[in-house]
Amino acid sequence: MTAPSPDRRRFLTAGAAVLGAAASAQLWLPGTARAAGTPLPDGVFTLGVGSGDPLPDGIVLWTRLAPDPLGGGGMPDAVFPVEWEIAEDERFRRTVRRDTAQARPELGHSVHVDVRGLRPDRPYWYRFRAGGQLSPTGRTRTAPHPHRRGGSLRVALASCQNWQHGYFTPYADMLAQDPDFVLFVGDYIYESAPSATAVRRHEGKGEPYTLTQYRNRYAQYRTDPDLAAMHASAPWVVTFDDHEVDNDWAGEIPQDPDKQPHDAFVARLTAAFQAYYEHMPVRATAVPNGPHIQMYRRLEFGRLARLNVLDTRQFRSDQATTQEGAQAPSQTMLGAEQKQWLLDGLQDSPARWNLIASQIMMAETDLLPGDGKLWYYDAWDGYQAERNALLEEFAGIRNPVVLSGDRHLTMISDLRTDYADPDSDVVGAEFVGTSISSSGDQDQDAFHRQWDPLKADNPHWKLIDAHRGYHLFDIRRDGIDAQVRVVDTVLKPQATASTLARLRVESDEPGVTLV
Repeated sequence: MTAPSPDRRRFLTAGAAVLGAAASAQLWLPGTARAAGTPLPDGVFTLGVGSGDPLPDGIVLWTRLAPDPLGGGGMPDAVFPVEWEIAEDERFRRTVRRDTAQARPELGHSVHVDVRGLRPDRPYWYRFRAGGQLSPTGRTRTAPHPHRRGGSLRVALASCQNWQHGYFTPYADMLAQDPDFVLFVGDYIYESAPSATAVRRHEGKGEPYTLTQYRNRYAQYRTDPDLAAMHASAPWVVTFDDHEVDNDWAGEIPQDPDKQPHDAFVARLTAAFQAYYEHMPVRATAVPNGPHIQMYRRLEFGRLARLNVLDTRQFRSDQATTQEGAQAPSQTMLGAEQKQWLLDGLQDSPARWNLIASQIMMAETDLLPGDGKLWYYDAWDGYQAERNALLEEFAGIRNPVVLSGDRHLTMISDLRTDYADPDSDVVGAEFVGTSISSSGDQDQDAFHRQWDPLKADNPHWKLIDAHRGYHLFDIRRDGIDAQVRVVDTVLKPQATASTLARLRVESDEPGVTLV
């Protein structure tokens, strides 16, 4: 990647104050459209702006009108027109598209604009206006031309941001690193009840179950200034894990079915998915259908990289509770249709790098020192037959790299065809990104006392660590250079960031090495 331009550096500096930027931005057209007879409240852009799912010729632009974000949004029960504009420069002197969208109450007054007709592999700036009020300015970027073979791609991998466990300080460093896009692989919110001892207290009086409650929880997270600035600085590609709904849910089965009857949990899924769509920069293909949402999808970045985004929650079997259950051939993480979709996308890929966004860890974690095995059944270890068959397929795929989250730890591994045989073939690499804030500032000595004795039973691990942060990848044709970026604390609003480790994946040489 080249260094940011002077204009880009100014944008990055301004990004940290993005929620207050609207007052100084320029207006561009007379605002004539209004909801008939219904005044628009002041302060509708409290949740900022965002973009996502870049295409060579398009991008999704997002905002949500919410003058009272933690009180249901605070909008009248009416449809309001929202003007949008996208330009080739941050002063909006070279506007390329502008139009009007509708902020509708049944969608929480969120706005998703799927802009097309853009040029590939270039930055754009965008903004919204409603009732004379101007949003912060956002910056986004389109994907490379479909046939482009060279170039580079900078990707930030993030997951697991628990409001109550700390501030989202890693995003301040991520903003300065200027990624082409952010890949977020789950646990955008946490459904836990408010805690009086938390670093920052969750809103509400308990866990969210209704649509309004989930909306309030998402809105609270969206008010974090570092998260808001990162959303306004680069496009995001998102998927969910469990805490966007309920801890360790699987299909239509909650963590505690004795306390959540099926019909009640289906209603909870419906509310959670609706709020998720309303707050994420995703296309209309993700508009929920009751308790179902289409989340697995594929994005192309020229001939350099193909990104397969998985959904490891909606179609999975319930978690096993024994080793025998984890090894049952019927256990599925993906479901038949998604599994075939993934295999087809890997086998016919024209890309140099085949990236797989998996919410949960694919490499084995053997928790039992010495003889025998003990696994986390919620991860791919609980779905042994399907995982092992997929890794066998990886042997015939060019440069598969799995990007995961969930674990609140950095765990970087070789992917092998048979974890019972340490000498089995290496077929890929996996980066399990640490958390943004979940688990707070961990005791590093205690972590290593617990985990270092397990290294002998997990020789495929190349690096394990318990700092908060994210992973940063520079992807080129000859290899992937990865950095584990960490912060010294999430218990305060500001933190110092550093590179904990650097790793390398060579093209056509499966596995990952420390450098």
